[in-house]
Amino acid sequence: MERKAQSIQPETTPEHVGEFTADSNNVGQPDRIVDGSYPLLPLRGNVLFPGNVSPVFIEDPGTLQAIQETLPTRRELVLAALREPEVENPVAGDFFEVGVLARVLQMMPKGVGLVLVVEAQERARILEFTNATPISSVKIELIESSAPPAEDEYWQAALRNLAESAIRLVRNSASIPDEAEAVIRGLTDGRLLVDFLAGNVGMPLEEKQELLEQTNAVHRLERIQKFLNNQLHITELQEKLRQDVQSEFGEAQRRAYLREQLRAIQKELGEDDGSDEKIAELKARLDGAKLPETAQAHVQRELQRLEHVPPSSPEYSGIVDYLETVAGLPWSTLSAGDLDLERAERILERDHYGIQKIKQRILQYLSVKKLNPTGRGPILCFLGPPGVGKTSLGESVAEALGRKFARIALGGIRDEAEIRGHRRTYIGSMPGRLIQELRRVGTRDPVIMLDEIDKIGADFRGDPASALLEVLDSRQNHAFVDRYLDVPFDLSQVVFIATANLIDPVPQPLEDRMEVIELHGYTLEEKQHIAEKYLIPRQLEENGLTSEQCRWQKDAIAFLIASYTREAGVRNLEREIGAVIRTAAAGFATGTDSNVIVDPDRVEAVLGPPRVMHEDKLAESTPGVVNGLAYTPFGGDVLHIEAIRYAGTGQLVLTGQLGDVMKESVKAAESLVRSRVESLGIEADAFSKFDFHVHVPAGAVPKDGPSAGVAMFTALASLFAGRAVNKDVAMTGEITLRGVVLPIGGLKEKTLAALNAGITTVLIPKLNEKDIAELPPQIREGLTIVPVATVDEVIEHALLPAV
Repeated sequence: MERKAQSIQPETTPEHVGEFTADSNNVGQPDRIVDGSYPLLPLRGNVLFPGNVSPVFIEDPGTLQAIQETLPTRRELVLAALREPEVENPVAGDFFEVGVLARVLQMMPKGVGLVLVVEAQERARILEFTNATPISSVKIELIESSAPPAEDEYWQAALRNLAESAIRLVRNSASIPDEAEAVIRGLTDGRLLVDFLAGNVGMPLEEKQELLEQTNAVHRLERIQKFLNNQLHITELQEKLRQDVQSEFGEAQRRAYLREQLRAIQKELGEDDGSDEKIAELKARLDGAKLPETAQAHVQRELQRLEHVPPSSPEYSGIVDYLETVAGLPWSTLSAGDLDLERAERILERDHYGIQKIKQRILQYLSVKKLNPTGRGPILCFLGPPGVGKTSLGESVAEALGRKFARIALGGIRDEAEIRGHRRTYIGSMPGRLIQELRRVGTRDPVIMLDEIDKIGADFRGDPASALLEVLDSRQNHAFVDRYLDVPFDLSQVVFIATANLIDPVPQPLEDRMEVIELHGYTLEEKQHIAEKYLIPRQLEENGLTSEQCRWQKDAIAFLIASYTREAGVRNLEREIGAVIRTAAAGFATGTDSNVIVDPDRVEAVLGPPRVMHEDKLAESTPGVVNGLAYTPFGGDVLHIEAIRYAGTGQLVLTGQLGDVMKESVKAAESLVRSRVESLGIEADAFSKFDFHVHVPAGAVPKDGPSAGVAMFTALASLFAGRAVNKDVAMTGEITLRGVVLPIGGLKEKTLAALNAGITTVLIPKLNEKDIAELPPQIREGLTIVPVATVDEVIEHALLPAV
């Protein structure tokens, strides 16, 4: 029996049906022709019987208009089944001859169409088609259905048997609503019961149509009884099979058996989801991946789970995603590249200007890799300001090794799961970035650059830097376990290269696992060469010009570097060069320019007035004002440290957005000057008669660090001793209360800033004397570098004699 029993409306209660069929119990009345024409609507794949209520959906615009015009005055129409349900625009020959005369109970809008709720009243034979547009109109005759008298014993027995069979089928079938039993018990009229069951049992269309055309109620009852008996027999067999299977097989086997049955049914219905093929494909891919023994055992367990999970379950898609991830990883795939050291050297020279020490260290690293490919080499960390070529060095290393290159941006990462992956218990879980990149590049030995490793943060989701400890430890990463994979993966063949702008934010355990290689900022001469050899040709190519169409003068490049860029690297320099070249390209495109020569005037016309004002050396030697040197993320810079005094009680005022460390340096300098009043020729009560103010210009820029201690000491000593500071001298160094000058960092950047500012002499800590040999030749030749061990030597070289 079909679920159509659910569609019965409240109007089909036995009392309502009785009122409608009160005059239809007569037996033997002849068929009668009804005057007039009735609209004809097709039934697709269904047959409606008298007494049944059914919805009819109408979507055709012409039919909609005709129905809406007809229903207000006439609520009766004829419904007949189509011989072929797929026919779009049926004509007379497409309809069965016998249908039903129905009354419209309700009309409801649905989307762009209408739903008519109709109640079939009597059988009707179509005699003639009177109209074909917009809907067919027909003349009909009503067919009388004969039935034995109510007191006929056979008739009554057959009816009771039919009702009991139908109720048994309702109770035994889970797909039929329980309300159908109450409806069956409430139908006291035999013909209505027969027609109700005929319309709601799952008989083929042709058999239903034969029942509709059958005018003998006894014959209809016998046909339906036979069909119900078959259905009951099938239901009992299914129940017996279910019990037999349950007793013979365990729970897992029962599920497998039922699943096979479901797949067979889906295949017959053309609804096969292809899960078998999917599992077979996954098995083939996993076999080809050549997994390690541990991973293979884990994957086999997941495949067994997959075979027992229905495809409609969310768990099924999760297992499939996991297995596809595992199958896509390069468990045994290595790069085919052959390391040629001469080729590697050519690549480094081609891609990078200068930085010879860095190139030499990289070539040493590659040499060790060539001699011992499976060795546990160090993890390199390129340290330097932005734009000096750290990332491009990693790409060159990958090309030299003949391996794939992958870059993982670590800036701003605060979730440990970005490195270790998410557990599969979470919705939307996925592997960590390392496993994702390995899957993308398709080899187990790529070069992976961990970019901006100093920008990693930590919060309630964990500490990604701690997760990297295992990744960057060459003695542990051969068995790295991603939480999503949950099996070890060998990272020992991966070449890891990290980059950082500052080393201080990197946790000490993580720094300990890396070999830090510093990349300093470029000098003006180096930037000039880089612009001529790399940046300008690249920007010309990107903007569709040639070197003949847009020629750069050397003084234009120097002017652009000095007046429009303030950086240690060359990233902004390339951006400004591109802006100048784009204007030339626009002129070529519009025909206003032919060959362009870029000189300083054209640079200023395109970029506007100079935007960068560099600090120069002091214009004159003044007591209390010193040329200090600082290291910033943009390179080195000259800081004019100023000190003044005025009548007071010895109070100290600090301004210039000084950090805590720099404030402590001022305090230390004050104490050191006070302890040396005699040797410096300062009045003993000077510090009690005056307040003094120390200021570092560019007050909007935060400043911190201990390396300005020497300059602070010199400024205060000069101020209170009344001796001017030599304007051609700059200095850097940390001081102690014993007057010892301690070493500093960023020597190249600081000395370069001094050279560019026109300073001739730089005082550096004695302990930094070993670093002088690493400075570029132009710095060593253009500056007099004086190593000092104590502040007494600083006073000797920096202060002019008292006037």
